Parts: sequence; C-alpha cells; structure tokens
Amino acid sequence: MISMFALTRAEAEVRRRLLDVRCVSVELDLTVGAEVFRSVTVINFGCRTPGAGTFVDVKAATLHRVVLNGRELDPDALDDGRFPLEALAADNELLVDADMAYSRTGEGMHRYVDPADGEVYVYTQAFLDDGPRVFASFDQPDLKAPYQVTVTAPAEWTVVANSTGEREHVDGPDGDAVRTRFAPTAAISSYLVCVVAGPLHSVLSEHDGIPLGLHCRRSLAPYLDADADELLTVTRQCFDAYHGLFRQRYPFGGYDQCFVPEFNVGAMENPGCVTFRDTLLFRSAVPETEREHRAMIVAHEMAHMWFGDLVTMRWWEDLWLNESFAEYMGFRVVAESTRFAGAWTSFAGTKAWGRDADQRPSTHPVAPEGVADTADALQNFDGISYAKGAAALRQLVAWLGDEAFFEGVNRHFEAHAFGNATLDDLLQALAGASGRDVHAWAERWLRTTGLDTLQPVDGVLQQSSADGQLRPHLITIGSYDRLPGGALTLRHRKALELVPGTPTPLPEPRAELLVPDDTDLAFAKIRLDEKSWSAVRESLGRIPDELARAVLWNSARDQVRDGELPGSAYLELVAAHLPGEDSVHLVQDVLAFARGVVADQYLPPHRRPWALAVIVEVCRTLLRRTEGDAAATGLRLVAVRGLLGAATTPAEQTELGEWLEEGAVPGGPELDPALRWQLLLRLCVLGAVGEAEIAAEVNRDPSATSAEGAARCRAALPARETKLAAWEAVFAGDLSNYLLAASIDGLWQPEQRELLDELGLPGRFFPDAVAVAQRRGPAIARTLTTQSGFPLFAATAETLGHGERQLSRDDLGAALRRGLTDRLDDMRRAVRGRMLDGSAVEGE
Repeated sequence: MISMFALTRAEAEVRRRLLDVRCVSVELDLTVGAEVFRSVTVINFGCRTPGAGTFVDVKAATLHRVVLNGRELDPDALDDGRFPLEALAADNELLVDADMAYSRTGEGMHRYVDPADGEVYVYTQAFLDDGPRVFASFDQPDLKAPYQVTVTAPAEWTVVANSTGEREHVDGPDGDAVRTRFAPTAAISSYLVCVVAGPLHSVLSEHDGIPLGLHCRRSLAPYLDADADELLTVTRQCFDAYHGLFRQRYPFGGYDQCFVPEFNVGAMENPGCVTFRDTLLFRSAVPETEREHRAMIVAHEMAHMWFGDLVTMRWWEDLWLNESFAEYMGFRVVAESTRFAGAWTSFAGTKAWGRDADQRPSTHPVAPEGVADTADALQNFDGISYAKGAAALRQLVAWLGDEAFFEGVNRHFEAHAFGNATLDDLLQALAGASGRDVHAWAERWLRTTGLDTLQPVDGVLQQSSADGQLRPHLITIGSYDRLPGGALTLRHRKALELVPGTPTPLPEPRAELLVPDDTDLAFAKIRLDEKSWSAVRESLGRIPDELARAVLWNSARDQVRDGELPGSAYLELVAAHLPGEDSVHLVQDVLAFARGVVADQYLPPHRRPWALAVIVEVCRTLLRRTEGDAAATGLRLVAVRGLLGAATTPAEQTELGEWLEEGAVPGGPELDPALRWQLLLRLCVLGAVGEAEIAAEVNRDPSATSAEGAARCRAALPARETKLAAWEAVFAGDLSNYLLAASIDGLWQPEQRELLDELGLPGRFFPDAVAVAQRRGPAIARTLTTQSGFPLFAATAETLGHGERQLSRDDLGAALRRGLTDRLDDMRRAVRGRMLDGSAVEGE
C-alpha cells in the first residue's frame, strides 16, 4: 500500500525556521541489481535552536544506517517516509545509508528496459515530493543547498546530472564500473536534483560559452541526430532571447537536455539537466505544429532556469511563479525568436485547457492564499497554473508595458537570486518598477476563481461572470464586412480597455460580424450576438485572420461544453468550414474535439455513426484538396490521422487494409510506425484484424512504439477474453506507467459499448481505480483519470452514480479525488449534451 504521507505547510515552516542546510552529498550506486540501488546521503546543516528535533524525509526499501553527529540511530525508527532526528546540535552532520527501489511509474528513480535492444536506462524525477525515493533530504523548496552527486554505474554507461562530472574506473559487482563525481551545484531545491544514466547517445555543442548536450537512448540515436540541428538552433535562439530580456545570465554552467523514456510529464526543469519525454524525438512524420510544440517546451523549461530554479517559490501556493511565467515566456520567445511565428495560435488552443479547469468544482486561484500540503499542491499543476496564469501574465504585460514589466522581473531576480520568494515579493518589484497598483490587479486576476464572459449586447460589450467577480481586460474587437461572394474582410480593429462596472460602447457603424477579442488577448469566454453568429455559420472559414478564426472555433467549443450549442450543430460547422481551412493548428484542434469529445461523448450513441461519417468526409476533402501540394504535408498528415480515427464502414475497413498492405496513403504520406499502429488500432477496434497482425507488426518494428501500440491494440480487440485480460493487467498487474496508459486507452472503445456494458466494466472502473491507486500511488491515479483513461464514452446517469459513490469515500488519495472530480464534471456536461441532441432521428 502506498503511503498517504504528505508534508504540510505548517511542518515545512517549522523546519525552515529551525534549519540551515549548508551542503548535501549524495552517492548513488546503480550496479547493485535490477530492483534496488544504493543511496548514501550526507547532509551538513545548522540548527538555530540546539536541542530541538525535526525529521528527515527518506522513502527507502531498506534503511541500513542513520548516523547523526557520529551517533548511530535505530533504522527501525523510520515511519511513513520520515526519520525522527532528536537533540540536534548547532552544527550537524547526518548520514543516511539505504537501498532505494527502482520505479516503474516515473516517480523517483525510474528504470526502463528498451524493447528495441534490451539496454537499461534510469533517470530520476524528484519533483514534487519524490526526491526522498532517491536520497534522504529535508524535502521542501525553501531549504536550498549545494548538492554534490556521485554515481557509480556500469562502465559502458554515460551519466548526466546537474553539473559537470569527472569519471574514474572502479571495480563493480559484475566487473568494471565507472564512478562519476559531479561538481557541487549552486544552491538549489531538493526537487531539482537529477541523474540520467545508461548507454546514452549524445550530441554535444556550445553556445555563448555554455556547453550544450542532447542525450537519448541508443535506439533513438537516428532520430536525435536527424533533429539535433533544429533542437540546438531553438536552444541557442532561446538563450539569446532570455539573455536579451534578463540582466542575469544563465546561472548553472552547462545545459544538457535529456530525452528519457516513460516520462509522466512533458519535461522537467532540473537546472543544467532538463529531462523531456522521449516521444518528443519523432520516430514518425509530424506536422509543423508538433515541432512548434516541442520548441515551446524547450523555451518553457529554459525559462524555469530563472523562474523557479534561480528564484524559487517558498511554498507550493506560489508554484505559479514557476509555471505561469514559464508558459508565458515559452510561447512569447518561440513566437518572437524562432521560426514558429504562429505559436500564439497554439496558445489559443492551450487556453481552452485553462477555461475548462476554471469551470470545474476543483477550480482554484492562480495564486491561492494557502496550500495545506504537498499532496494538494501536486493537484494544482493544471490548466489554471499553466494556461490561465500565462494568459493573466500576458494581460499584465500589456497593461504595464514591456519595459516596466521586465525591469520589475530583473529587480526580483537580483533581490532573490539562489533563494526563495513569494508572490508579494514579485508584486512589490513590479509595482516599484511601474508605479502602478499591481497588488489590486493581482487580487482580481490571481486571487479569484472563474472567468468572465464577453458578449455584445444592446450596443455595449457586456462583461459577466458566474459569481459576479469581474476582471480588467485589454483586448481588441474586430469588425468584419461581407465581400461579394461571401468572404469577410476586416473593416477595422479597435483596442478596448474593459474596466469592471464601466460600460464599454461597441464601435460604430455596426458591421456584419463583430468579434470580441479577435486577436485572442483575453482569458474569457467569447459569445456573439445573433447577427454575428449567423455570419459565423455562413462564413467562418472565410475570415482572413487565423487568430480570429481560432477565437470563433473556441467560442463554439465552449458553447458545446456549456450546453448552449448542440454537438450536431458543432459538427455542421466542421462540415461547412473545415474542408477549406489552411491552418494546421485549427484543423488539428477542431478534429480532435469533434471526434474525441463531440462524437464520442456529447452525441447520443445512435448519432455517432453520422458524426464519424462527417469527420471522414471532411478528412477526405482535405486530402483531395492537398494532393500533390508539397507545402501541405502537415495538413495531409492531420487529415489522415483524423480519417484513421473515424473510419467505420466495411468499405472504409477494406480501404485501410489496402493502405496497410501498400504501406502508404494514395498521394502520401507513407505509413511510418505511428501511422501503421494507428491504422492497426482502428482495424482491431472494428474486429477486422487480430493477434496475428499485432504480433507481425511488433516483429516488424521491435521498439517502445510497438510495445505500447501492441498493448493498446490487444486491449481494443472486441472479445470478452481480451477485454478481461487487459483489465487484469491494468488493475491487478504491475505494468509500467506507459503500458498501463496504452492498455486502458485501448480498452475504452465507444464502438464496443454493448460488450463493455455486458462485462460491467464502466461501473467496475471506479472501485478498481480506487484499489490500484492505493496500491500503486498518485502517478497511476492520474493516468487512470486522464481523458483517455476514463470511461467518458459511457456518459449516463448510471455511470455518474457509480463514480459519485466512490467520490464520497473518505479514503481517496488527493490525486485520485481530483481526477475523479474533474472527469465526473466532464461526464455531467456530456450527459447534458446528449440530452440536447437526444431528439435527433436515428441514422440522420
């Protein structure tokens, strides 16, 4: 059973006032075996009240020794991840010697065996409170210290950590080994300590005096080599941009970027040793939007070197000082300093994540005034802390201006470098630099929950919110006229400052289409008046500005989720306007919502075949339109993916089989591993292929892609025995985080609703999810309550009842409670959406 322990804010404040952590030495031996590694930690620290007591955090498989100031302590005193330390001296040395367990869930020290070649790789993820799974520590962000890490590993391995290291050969249990001793870091928080090790493939370079490294497992070497120039170019451009904005140069020596397997998040900002999920090394063709997204992640993590690593929050209620800033800076730097000038259109899609989160029962302020413990803190790494916070910062920068904003930020860095800070520290710096009442702005934007709705009503731009709390906005409003032939053209665009409680007149004379926030500067729901909505239904695809179209597609999306627009009406917009769309950003986002949300969740099951037919025809039209167009390869790829996800009829099954046999889509693209597995998955769902074809594909490409693809496909087969086998593997087995995610994703197929209901799996999900989350911990709880892990297709009152009964339990961990709360809210919306479309005639 996983420990339910969480460090409370009150405990952390007591320990911070008591202790002064001066330096930490960590020695890790990775040659011990396949189940555990050896971890020896020495912490030198002061105690401001000699004679007092505290505790050190350590989550050991076996605790061998604890020595405090030369005094041996009883290892059996370890209790739920805490070891008590009594009668502290003014100056203390603590030694903790333990065996630590390797992880298969991406928490602590994750161990991975590459199915492509059998090679072993390990990496650490110490965030948020998983560091004590690797080494003993006073694990809270405001007890910073220099860390000196030493790692003993097999001789053929490369070891990367937060600083540069020197290697020496030593004897290991299986022969020659290498001990790498890394230089002491600058003062950093314990959650930022990182080690990556294995027979890595590396590409090394340099920029502006900073050593650069890119690292991955050997089987991905060709893909890293193919993308190294792009990754290094983006890295250099980001460094130049940040050095132009910040007076403090990059403060952590070298800069290694490590692409690691089965990583739970997109990336982690460990100073000098950033870790990324290695699916960001593309084994298959991807549209430019995915390369743009990767560039944004690179820029986001680099921003953390200042926002989070150089200056770190004191406690987790200020995590927005990390994530909101990194998200805003990531999009801004990519849009302004790389070839991906369309990144703000991607941000328009990202903000939908924030709007959804801000309307759920679990919503919270961007900067809450109190976070009780680390378990609750971890749940706030969500669309509010990232997307809403970044959007609020974009508003703040627009209000203050660049010069004042960055002057305040630089003063903040200078005042708190290598230390900790709070929201108030930053606000004081910004207020001092700008002379404006930033505290009042923060009270409205950062201390409240919910979002405003902006809509033209009776000649004014009406501003409203569910709770009456309104926020100031700086936006534009676009007026569009219709041209002969039906296209729309911009008549004028006016900048508006919305002051809560003050009416904002609309521009005159009245145009055919009036779009509030047509450049997507706000964080708000956008609604139109009747005349403008009529123009959108007729001419959405013929509005010239991509961002304006993004705002309108997002408005339609929000209306579906709010029960104001039937899912069928959204699909009518898709059918009318997506076939002529040139923006890969928009086609990708709209198709994903149309299939994954509208067709699978919001429409009654009898209307789903019609919805899939609409999506297939849209994708076919896009393919016909782009055939032979070398500049439209990304659009073709998105259309092929959309078609593969929606093909249903016998004729479509036959067509997919022909594509698989030919290894290509007529007119392109060729079927690379990702497309082959997506195509095979669809044929598995429809019962057109089985185990023989899955095994043949694995033999064709023995890789991590295939291991996950095979798990997904086997779980998707429409047979009682395969469904129950997948269920057993997910809920009673010990699958790694990625294989579990693939299996549960494959298991839930709307086409197989009757079989899944017959087996009772939607109802069984809830108690079984509780049991496995208690057994395996929060990472698995989060996996099971993602959109793809949860039975959202079974949007019925009965399923809701099953979920709500489990949610009422008092023994749920924070991760599972938050995940269930969010997904059940999504399901309630889907149930309401089905009722809105429930009067439709079957087969329409």
